[in-house]
Parts: sequence; C-alpha cells; structure tokens
Amino acid sequence: MNFRHFFIASFFLIVSISTSIAQTKSYLQTLQEPNEWVDSVFKKLNRRQKIAQMFFVRAHTNFGKAYEDSIGMVIKKERVGGLVFFQGGPGRQAILTNKYQALARVPLLITSDGEWGLGMRLDSTISYPYQMALGAVQDKDLLYKMGLEVAKDYRRIGMHMNLAPDVDVNNNPKNPVINFRSFGENKYNVATKAAAYMKGMQEGGLLVSIKHFPGHGDTDVDSHYDLPQLKFTKARLDSLEIYPFKELINQGAAGVMIAHMNIPALDNTPNMPSTLSRPIVTGLLKEELGFKGIVISDAMGMNGVVKHFKDGEADVMGVIAGNDILELSENSARAIKLVRKAVREDRIPMEQIDASVKKILTAKYWAGLNVKDTVNEHNVFAEVNRPESLALLQQLANASMTVLRGKDNIRQLNADKRTVIISIGTPEVTAFQRELGEYYKNAIFYTLDKNANANAIAKVLRDLKAFDQIIIGIHDTRTRPGNGMVLSADLKMFIKDMSLSNAIFALFANPYNLAALPGLEQSKGLVVAYQKEDFMQKAAALVLKNQVVATGKLPVTVNTFFKYGDGL
Repeated sequence: MNFRHFFIASFFLIVSISTSIAQTKSYLQTLQEPNEWVDSVFKKLNRRQKIAQMFFVRAHTNFGKAYEDSIGMVIKKERVGGLVFFQGGPGRQAILTNKYQALARVPLLITSDGEWGLGMRLDSTISYPYQMALGAVQDKDLLYKMGLEVAKDYRRIGMHMNLAPDVDVNNNPKNPVINFRSFGENKYNVATKAAAYMKGMQEGGLLVSIKHFPGHGDTDVDSHYDLPQLKFTKARLDSLEIYPFKELINQGAAGVMIAHMNIPALDNTPNMPSTLSRPIVTGLLKEELGFKGIVISDAMGMNGVVKHFKDGEADVMGVIAGNDILELSENSARAIKLVRKAVREDRIPMEQIDASVKKILTAKYWAGLNVKDTVNEHNVFAEVNRPESLALLQQLANASMTVLRGKDNIRQLNADKRTVIISIGTPEVTAFQRELGEYYKNAIFYTLDKNANANAIAKVLRDLKAFDQIIIGIHDTRTRPGNGMVLSADLKMFIKDMSLSNAIFALFANPYNLAALPGLEQSKGLVVAYQKEDFMQKAAALVLKNQVVATGKLPVTVNTFFKYGDGL
C-alpha cells in the first residue's frame, strides 16, 4: 500500500470511528458540541426557511393518493421541518417516507405517537400493552427491552422520534383523555416505568418526547375538545404532576411535549393554554427545570388551544412561549407567514428561532439524517413483527397479571374437574376460553353478550349445577379500555350473584371498571388483565392454569376494596 492509499484508508477509518462515537452519544451531549453539518445546513437557510423548520405536518398512508400528493406539495413548497405520521400501514409508510424525503431540501424528521409502539397508529404492527397495564409490571427491565424493540421498529420504517412515553400521573379516575395511557396514579411508579421505557428507546437510537407537561393526569376535560383547567397550587404541581418530568429530564430526556391546559398558579392570564405560556414553557421548563432538549407543542389544531386563540395567533404565541417544534398547525403556510411578521415586529427575537432551528437540525444529525439514505421497502411486515418482539409482548402481558382475590383458590383449580367457562360482554367464544379449554378437558363454554337479559342468563344458570368449577371472563370489547364499560343490569346482577358462589373471575378491562361491578370484592378469585387483547387473555389463562405466577400490582386505586399496590 503506498502512502496515498494508506492516508485515504486511515481517513475513512477515522471518519468511521468518529461516526460510531457520535452515535453512542446522547442527543443532549450532541447538542453541546460544535457540529459542522448543522452549521452548514443552517447557513443555507433564509429567515422563512428557518421558521418553516419549526413546523411539523400530518401525514397518512390510508387517506389515498390525493392526500399523499397534497402533503408532498406542502413539503416541496413550504419546506417544513418534519412529519407526524398517523394511520396507515408500515410498508406503505416506508415507501411514502422515501418519496417525501426525496422532495425535501433539508431531510425531514419523521415522528408519530407510539405510546404502545407502532400499533398505536399502524395496522399489521405490534401493539404492546397500554401503559396502565405496564404500570402493574414489577420488572422494569422488561420495559427497557420494550423501548429497544420499539426503537428498532421506528428506525426500520424511517422514523426518528416517538412522541412518547406518557408520564402523566393519572390521579383522577374520571380522566377522559389520559387514563389507560398512564402508568398509574403513583408518581414514583410512573417515573420508574417511564424512565425504563424512555432509556430503551433512546439507547436504541430513537428520540423521545415525554408528555404532557406539566401533567395532564388530574383533569376531567379532554383538551382535544376544550381547555382543561388545573386549579392546584404551584407547590402541589411541583410535588406531584411535575415530579416524573423532573426525574426524566434529569435522566436525559431528549424532548418534552407541552399540554394544552390552563393553570392559573403558573400563568394567570385568562384562558391561556400552557402551550402558549412563556412563563410555563420558558420560565418553568427551560429555566427552572433546566431542560435543554427539544420542546414540542401538543397538536396545535386542538380546541384546547385554538378555542381562544384563532386565525394563526396560537402558532405565533407558541413560538413566543418557547416551543421549538409546533406540530399540526391548522394552517402551516399561514403560521410561517405570521411568525415572520412577528419577527419583523420584534414580537419574537430571531435569535430564539435560530436556537430552535439548531436544536432541530442537531436532532436530525443525531438521527443519522446527515447521511443520505433510503428506507428498505422490502420485507417491512416481517421485520416489524419479529419473533423476539412477539415473545416480549407475551412476557409483558404475563408480568402484568394482577391477582386481587383468591390466590389459593386459583391454585386449587383442577384440570380434571368438570369446568364451565363463561365469557361475559361478547357473543363469541374468546381466546381466554380456548386457551383454558386446552387445559380443562372437561370444559363447556358459554357466552353472554353485553346486553344479555335475564332469560339468556337463566339458560346458563340452569346448567351450572352440573359443574365443579366456574371460571368467568368479563370482557370490554371497545377499541380502547376506558371507563364506563357497558353491561346490562341483569349481567351485573349475575356477576354479583356468581361472586358469592365458587366462581373465579378474570377482568379484561380497565381496572377502574371494578367500581361499577359490586360483588367482585367478595369473589373467590379475581385476576385483573387490564385489556381485551388476545395476549392478555392468554396471560390470564396461564395464571388460571397455574403455569404463570401473577406478580402484577394494581397501578391505581379503584375504591376502598381495590387500592394502589394491591396484588397477591
């Protein structure tokens, strides 16, 4: 090898080593260092283009070609900074991401909401358990592993940031918007579980955005529809709602998403959403808590923000407040124009916008967008449904199982005895019944739809005397496991009556629903399985077959009978 070849080889080796070192650094560490790529891209942007980098627009792969093309025109014309993908499919999204990146002068930062993984938005992908169920899991290493798997999925289809985890402390059982999306009501449990999930994602090469600052857990209004108000003191907010945010910021969270809430103790401006509040975004988050990462608004088209700040003024105030990224403006072209006007009028210093743009460009560099690449469009389905991911999914489900009544009675269930297995809430034989039926060979199945009346129930009751063991699954078949599961009055009476017999129950629903099912506190056995999915039904069946030991602890207080931390 002559000197010239040696020099070239050495140069590429050094570049390769420095690249790998950069990849092992956190986003926050990368922010602190000089960056030639960031500086070179930044210098090429004019004022309008810098402002455009702060806006992220909505993308779908299930709205048809006309919609896809319209977003392509926005990317080309407005030169926005990134995309937030919603519903669609993973293969289609990989293809569309390549198309969109090819249209962008500056690479797009691609994000989506994936609190429970890709399945939160995309069909034919894995949905991990909701955070409420994960709040019951005692092994935080499982949540770290889940973060790593979610990062692999995101990176595989060309995404760089997950707008998750949700670190709200759900201390209001009536919360209509957070609820099952939270790890529960205990701030320490929320912080511990969220940190494990966050670290897995970040160490897997994915940016995160913890949400919804300063804490959306104690609201009874959905900010998609109106502006919730938190009337608590700053001391209460600091000690409870803000606690998980402080913990995760100290542990290196790359991003924080701001909620749309009115909080007079932090900003007494009438009808001021936290998203648009400089005292909250800059004063509290950036200055008091010392957060140095990316600040992202919640969706800017939600009624919680645009109800009182119309015609693009919300976008301007969002920038003034200190948000680095504004996602899903009602009209991004209008917003960019209005922010430029606000800069000219000295409402916004250009230095502030420059700082935000450099944060965004550094995020793009950290995510690898400084190197031109395309997403592999082949074998996408198989590569986001990996066997190890599916195995972890079942492990998480098993680890969430929470026995609230009758651990010894469950142990005494006998595979050889005549067993009746009843599913309540659905007209179809369930995965729970089928799993149990493989073990309890002398088993008969009955199903009672959620509207079952006394006559339908009487037919089942007539046959029960012929059986030695009764196992009952209570199923919430709605898409999301919120409160207010609907069961007929006759079914509720049946559940109450069966609670006084020797029946063993499994609840496939949000645990808050236990409050509307009196009698279960006296049952001979009760397993809480949190949600309807087959992997949860299999996990509960494994507990009732004595093949899995339930280790979950209730992450919320339901009533005086079922409290936070319960689990036999």
